[in-house]
Amino acid sequence: MTAPKDRLLMTRLSMPLLVLGLMTLAMTSSPAWAGDPTGMWLSQDGDVKMKVARCGDAICSTIAWLKNPNDEKAKPKVDLNNADASKRSRPIMGSAIILPMKADGADKWSGQVYNAEDGKTYGGSFSLSGANKADLKGCVAIICKTKTWTRTN
Repeated sequence: MTAPKDRLLMTRLSMPLLVLGLMTLAMTSSPAWAGDPTGMWLSQDGDVKMKVARCGDAICSTIAWLKNPNDEKAKPKVDLNNADASKRSRPIMGSAIILPMKADGADKWSGQVYNAEDGKTYGGSFSLSGANKADLKGCVAIICKTKTWTRTN
């Protein structure tokens, strides 16, 4: 049986090791969402949902839901503004938004983004800003526009 004096000494010696171990675990652990952009995201306007997925060593996304999926003739909206005339009859639903973007630092991916509203492709990035928030940025030269998206899955 261990003497009370020995137990006190063991407790005093093991407590700093326990605290050190917990601190190390806390610093190296991260929430489940950190670095994982995959899932369903709702635009800040609430009119589009995109599904972000892994595409090899990159990420990409497609339009998965539209608040108003049909045009004024009650037909599914098509990509009328696409710069490529051969793509103007393709449905908006399922179209790519984030073209393959590669990791560019912690919780950030860079590459190209397609804007169906004007039919143009821009240089851009997708950055996680929290567990359920992300910023999608599109740029022409030094002029950029950023929209915040909210995770919905």
